[in-house]
Amino acid sequence: MDVRRLELLRELAERGSITEVAKATHRTPSAVSQQLRVLEREAGLPLTEKSGRGIVLTDAGRALARSATDVAVAIEHANALWDEFRNDPTGEVSLASFPTGGQMLLPGVLHRLDEVGGLTLHCSDRDLESDDFPSITADFDIVLAHTPTPAATNWASREVVMVKLMTEPLDIALPPGHPLAAKDLLDPEDLIGERWIGVPWGYPFERTIHEISAAAGAPMNIVQRFGDTRVTEAFVAAGLGIAILPCYTAGGAYRSEIVLRNLRGVVAERHIFALMRPDRAERLAVRTVIDALRAEAAAVVAANAHRNPPAAAPADPPRATPTPSGDGRIS
Repeated sequence: MDVRRLELLRELAERGSITEVAKATHRTPSAVSQQLRVLEREAGLPLTEKSGRGIVLTDAGRALARSATDVAVAIEHANALWDEFRNDPTGEVSLASFPTGGQMLLPGVLHRLDEVGGLTLHCSDRDLESDDFPSITADFDIVLAHTPTPAATNWASREVVMVKLMTEPLDIALPPGHPLAAKDLLDPEDLIGERWIGVPWGYPFERTIHEISAAAGAPMNIVQRFGDTRVTEAFVAAGLGIAILPCYTAGGAYRSEIVLRNLRGVVAERHIFALMRPDRAERLAVRTVIDALRAEAAAVVAANAHRNPPAAAPADPPRATPTPSGDGRIS
């Protein structure tokens, strides 16, 4: 079977439609369909079947798509071995990050990569709901993602390699004159009756607000919802409410107008990962960027050690971990 046609079947398994595969591979839908029909003849079994106005993979199609992933990993592994032999981590790597992750990590990563000649990192920002981050690994070599749970169980059904980079505490953001700003640590019951600047549904911080509410035994009053933390910071600085903000990046232009306080009684943190397709995780250039991300994340945590809550999270595992089955948004 032709490897390029196998790759089209894999793309169909991940993207779900001929139209999306055509866009991703810069082909026409008819050209994609034609190549898949050729692959079907080569396989000798139906690989797709009609479902409504589109098509879905048959059991045989899904099995062959998984094999296509194995082939892609093997090819990239062979290329990576040769690059290592030549000590040549060169090439172009594309990376997508949620906004505050990019703010926190990418400038330092690019400085670290200046020492690696011939490697170019192309960065983009993507603000997604937590469950959606694995889906864009089809379009980027590396995706920086965050989740409210350390196990990242919401990504476990996707065929992605996950590298844990860091755990970042979440703080309660208050205007300087707020009565709670006089306390060093806040308890969930302290926050009853406050006006909250919340986040859209599906963003990781939404879960933390719900946990605060459950611990306090009362609902939280969410008066506004924003995905962009800079807007949230402006509202807090203006005295229009309180909010949850990531400890290491909160404040920005409003740092002198916002007070951050640790929360106890509730686990308030986000876990930051690098996600990759298994074949792209084999590339030496990609692994070089991952090493830079890990080093920069460690430097950020060390520089902010004084800001961490008293009960800090345990150390993160040092190695990349592929998921066994193959695969809220806050900026």
